[in-house]
Amino acid sequence: MERPQARAGDLSWRLSSHPITLLFFLGFRISSLLFYILGSVFTQNFILVFIVTILLLAADFYYLKNIAGRRLVGLRWWNEVNTASGDSHWVFESQDRSGSAESGTPSQNATDKRFFWLALYAQPAWWVVLAIVSVVRLLNPIWLSLIVIALILTITNTLAFSRCDKFSQASSLASSAMYSGGMAKSLAGGLFSRLFRG
Repeated sequence: MERPQARAGDLSWRLSSHPITLLFFLGFRISSLLFYILGSVFTQNFILVFIVTILLLAADFYYLKNIAGRRLVGLRWWNEVNTASGDSHWVFESQDRSGSAESGTPSQNATDKRFFWLALYAQPAWWVVLAIVSVVRLLNPIWLSLIVIALILTITNTLAFSRCDKFSQASSLASSAMYSGGMAKSLAGGLFSRLFRG
């Protein structure tokens, strides 16, 4: 019996452009969930489970925000605070991953993209399920505090990358509209003709 040929976009880490980054990304995403579940089932040592789960969540947050997002889908985000006024604003950055000859960047790998977005949205969903299970089973309420922290960290990354993706799609749409069909030339020509008209 012959195995079917793997296609671009299939959920196989072997098709990834960055397999090590992808495996670490998935490892961090899964490890905090597994440690919480196994720790709450097999031990009642809340302090151990809390500390290790928080460390795994922090590593996942850092790795996703600073490494996996940039390498797998070409997206980065951060928050800047104006020291004078105390106002904060989010900054989104995206690489041109269209694979065009002008940009010199490779096109985005469909497998990396599918793994990234699936794992990004699945982890907060699993933490919500664990929160519901925790409330229904009436576990010690202190276990729910760990789930709340996990939800805050995972939802922050999910919202930030979702906004970053929408921002990159909007900016790429605007730039393609400006540079396709000589629109930039006609705008510049119209501007200069208005400036120098008598």
